[in-house]
Amino acid sequence: MPDVTQEAALPETLIEEMEAFRKAYPDVTQIDALIPDACGVLRGKKIPIDGLPKLYRNGVTFPGSLFATDITGSTVEETGLGFDDGDADRDCFPVPGTLDPIPWLPRPTGQVLLNMVDHDGSPFFADPRTVLANVIQRLKDDGLRPVVAIELEFYLIDRERDAMGAPRPPVSPVSGKRQNTTQVYGIDELYDFEALLHDISDTCKVQRIPVDSAVSEYAPGQYEINLHHVDDPMDACDDALLFKRVVKGVAQNHGVEATFMAKPYPELAGSGFHIHMSILDRDGKNIFSSDNPEGSDALRHAIGGLSETMAESMAVFAQNQNAFRRFQANTYAPHAPTWAVNNRSSSLRIPPSGPKDRRVEHRVAGADANPYLVMAAVLAGAHHGLTNKIDPGPAITGNAYQKVESTLTSSWLVALDLLNESKVLEEYFGRRYLDVYLELKWAERDKFFSMITPLEYDWYLSKV
Repeated sequence: MPDVTQEAALPETLIEEMEAFRKAYPDVTQIDALIPDACGVLRGKKIPIDGLPKLYRNGVTFPGSLFATDITGSTVEETGLGFDDGDADRDCFPVPGTLDPIPWLPRPTGQVLLNMVDHDGSPFFADPRTVLANVIQRLKDDGLRPVVAIELEFYLIDRERDAMGAPRPPVSPVSGKRQNTTQVYGIDELYDFEALLHDISDTCKVQRIPVDSAVSEYAPGQYEINLHHVDDPMDACDDALLFKRVVKGVAQNHGVEATFMAKPYPELAGSGFHIHMSILDRDGKNIFSSDNPEGSDALRHAIGGLSETMAESMAVFAQNQNAFRRFQANTYAPHAPTWAVNNRSSSLRIPPSGPKDRRVEHRVAGADANPYLVMAAVLAGAHHGLTNKIDPGPAITGNAYQKVESTLTSSWLVALDLLNESKVLEEYFGRRYLDVYLELKWAERDKFFSMITPLEYDWYLSKV
């Protein structure tokens, strides 16, 4: 690995980034150095502000087993990243452009994202940002540049659970009443938590997260905030991950909680993670552009690849048992690899737009999924379709739930098996990474199903 101990080895842009931050936020005393694991959970260390130059020059160490942690924080040894690897440390360096303050904390604090490098200085294969970077490079090699926008749904919930320990909608600080009806696009529901939503928007501006509109969604306490389109999918995923941290942090300051859990209520709508995508060529032209509302041949080919790879990508789009509960008919969650124009019953939707703005909206993933891996799977599917000119078949009209049989699995185990057998994602993600991810999720699934639920005691304990 090259010597990075000398100040001269640090690019001038990074020195300027540190100096500008210190000048703008002189009261900051510590930095949260953050790195997302395979589940999309942020892990990290607190570093005194005086250690910021050292962090940029020399990095900070974390064990590679960080990417072998399940949702409970336990290391899955079957991945080979634990003691088989000596639980070895690797260097992690700041991601340029992600050094920002954290306005919701009482003590002045900053944060910066990290990515991990291997012992030889190359990007570490198990870092989800590395997986996405490799897929982006595949498109770049063909002169293609994706432009993407992310939409994330979430619930605000009361800090106190109900009598059964389940979540419940929060009490409006305006009306003093608990939201209890579905008021999709309800303006009053936005004003119920106007102060909270404004604080989210203001915080995102401070952290340079490009937020757009906010809407009340299809359940009490459910909201969606959209992020502006950007021409770097990695930046979009960094923004999405940090946006989730903003929402949770600001919500706590307002006396409620926020959750991106895919299906917190069995009877209400789940929370999705939607990606709007167009692709530019070397000349900056949108290859999906067409006067036809169904888009160009390239758009249909991309949709063909997304459709063909959707089933084998389900273990990425839905990364836990709860996420699979979201896939129910007539709930705006997809049930088959369908596509349509201006039709939210389909998995792949071409929104209404002008000819130059044609794009596809991918509506499959849950809001709890790892954004880097979801984006990698979506870009891989689209590139696969473009490369092989895959025909998606005719567009759906009307209610896709009624017209097309449900074929996307609702089984976590089946989804993992499909991913294991996938030749396309093996090509784009790499077999080595797929094996780590699969071992991690197989172990997490086994742990989940080893637990006995209160419902089992209620139904079976005294009845059988």
